[in-house]
Amino acid sequence: MNKTRVFIAGHNGMVGSAIVRKLAKEPDVELILKDRKELDLLDYKAVNEFIKKERPDQIYLAAAKVGGIVANNTYPADFIYQNLMIEANIIHAAHINDVQKLLFLGSSCIYPKLAAQPIKEDELLQGTLESTNEPYAIAKIAGIKLCESYNRQYERDYRSVMPTNLYGPNDNFHSENSHVIPGLMKRFHQAKLDNAPTVTVWGSGNVMREFLHVDDMAAASIYVMNLERNVWLENTEPMLSHINVGTGIDCTIKELAQAIAQTTGYEGRIEFDSTKPDGTPRKLLCVERLSKLGWNYQTELQNGLQDTYAWFKANQKSIRD
Repeated sequence: MNKTRVFIAGHNGMVGSAIVRKLAKEPDVELILKDRKELDLLDYKAVNEFIKKERPDQIYLAAAKVGGIVANNTYPADFIYQNLMIEANIIHAAHINDVQKLLFLGSSCIYPKLAAQPIKEDELLQGTLESTNEPYAIAKIAGIKLCESYNRQYERDYRSVMPTNLYGPNDNFHSENSHVIPGLMKRFHQAKLDNAPTVTVWGSGNVMREFLHVDDMAAASIYVMNLERNVWLENTEPMLSHINVGTGIDCTIKELAQAIAQTTGYEGRIEFDSTKPDGTPRKLLCVERLSKLGWNYQTELQNGLQDTYAWFKANQKSIRD
């Protein structure tokens, strides 16, 4: 039996590792995996030679430099440069070596700060981006347009999916550079151990966010990658081809903090520091396009938080700070 050879760029990251876990169960799939020590994705020559040698049938482009508000504000040049180079190197090398199928994983931060809610795909480039992560967002927009451009000029089948805020096993729990769920989970866990009377959360607590478990994101990515091409083309446009991936449900950061406190068993007081930035007031994705294509999320937030906390406790020794 001929197996489908699949290269997952960024297989050690949260999304990449979730895709690996799912595809590893498929008997007709052969995974091609290289970590950053073996393959520098910022080096086009190395990337091109690797793809030329391995000849993958499919590429999942899950590799990226990622981080929360603090990291994006502190390292804007790193975020735009590294993400632009990673996606440009892989997409162009895929084309040069006649790889027909590729899936680019973006981010919901591509949309304007004040986009109409819930955010439809056609909100792209319709307004000003959130300033705290604009460099990262610009790089992700460029990735979408790279895929669309190679499709239009060379008839490639390069697709893009835009996830909402993700969380789950293998998330980044760094004290300063993490996203909201792992950051809060680590702090509430430590506060419980220390019997701390209060935990202070950045911002007003009133902004709203949508969260998707990473296993659902992996399932959606595989689903979109393997849609028949005519189905994909019938449900997208040549210059508006990306698809949102989310739950279609959001909550306030205050509600999230309360849910994480419950998950970790922290019983102290939760305070909010409104002098710290909130970011975008609301960011809820419209997921009608993906739902129409036959995919919907499976993991409810409370269940996902419990799963993530169990993973965090089991892997504390290996988590870098």
